[in-house]
Amino acid sequence: MKNNPLLIFIGCCLVPLILAYLALKLEWIPSASSNKGEFLTQEIKLQYWEKTEHKQWTIALNHPAQCQQACAQQLQALENLYIALGKNQGKVDVAILGQTQQKELPWRQLPEVDVLQPASLYLIDHMGLVVLQYPYHSEPQQNRLTQKGLLKDLKKLLNYSRSS
Repeated sequence: MKNNPLLIFIGCCLVPLILAYLALKLEWIPSASSNKGEFLTQEIKLQYWEKTEHKQWTIALNHPAQCQQACAQQLQALENLYIALGKNQGKVDVAILGQTQQKELPWRQLPEVDVLQPASLYLIDHMGLVVLQYPYHSEPQQNRLTQKGLLKDLKKLLNYSRSS
């Protein structure tokens, strides 16, 4: 073995490559993710976003004109989510994509986005890229779990941005 350093060198290079190939082919890598929201299948970047100033992250509710009861429930949930942010309220914006019947909302109202699901909540980064979707569920308990997941994801994202 001492007389053959070339074999040792080749072995040290090939063994990790073979193990990595096997790990990918045999699916040894866990496929679970830690995010609670759903990543969008297509990239959606809001064109009008750069014209206004935004914070690091924005929680947005898609509120088309035809959405009534579900969107009204989500508006109430949006207010509760903002309160639940606590000390992170200064880093997070809240926006409504579309028009609401209520005129005295403290949040930004932006143009509706057709490709987004009605009454769903979305996380949007500071550049206007829609990152995660939190769909609306008609069951109140399931909806609360989705909103808790949004808070967990948002707090994780805020911690990551603080450390970088």
